[in-house]
Amino acid sequence: MSLSHDNTSPAADAAWAVLLAAGSASRMGYRPKCLLERDGMPLVVRLIRQLHGAGVAGVVVVLGHHAERIGSALDHMPACPGLQLRRVVNPDPDATQDMSLRQGLSALPDGNGPVLVQLADQPLITSDDVGVLLSLWSRRPAGIGFLQPVHAGRPGHPVIMSRPVARALQDAPAGQGGREWQQAHADQVWRWPAPHAGYATDVDRPEDIEQLRRTGVLLQWPAA
Repeated sequence: MSLSHDNTSPAADAAWAVLLAAGSASRMGYRPKCLLERDGMPLVVRLIRQLHGAGVAGVVVVLGHHAERIGSALDHMPACPGLQLRRVVNPDPDATQDMSLRQGLSALPDGNGPVLVQLADQPLITSDDVGVLLSLWSRRPAGIGFLQPVHAGRPGHPVIMSRPVARALQDAPAGQGGREWQQAHADQVWRWPAPHAGYATDVDRPEDIEQLRRTGVLLQWPAA
């Protein structure tokens, strides 16, 4: 694990995010989809900046496949003053996504603040979108430990969880991930009706790039 950018100690109640970027992107021809550029900026960098803009204190990026190329994009990203940026590599990125999540959760600093989990290939998420979720979290009903945006029946990201839930997922046995936790603790889950599809939009296939282009969102592969 490596640490870059500002390394000051965050407040104990500060929000942190885990950004999942370990997959092989097989449906995209094994090209790192989080390096698709919107307005000249790789999606993984854009999302880090959106999280930072919403007030998230730090981001743990989970790498695996394409770690070197994605890491290079992180090395050259514009500075985000005050943001802590950590990287951790999943040694078995072909395993379930839950393993990447556990790797990211294990790299979080101690604290009591909420944890956001974000996919690295969501081109429509903005700082305002993240801010809405954080505001909802601060006003959540008693007993809620997990917040997930849902649009038209489709679960979205980022999700937000309490530190006790994050620790439970970090320590869960193999095969027992976020989905299983939600099923077992349905009374602690808040499924918020998201007002737009951006929360549930990611890029898995070339067809997804074309569909976004028809809505005016242009994604391009980096020149080199």
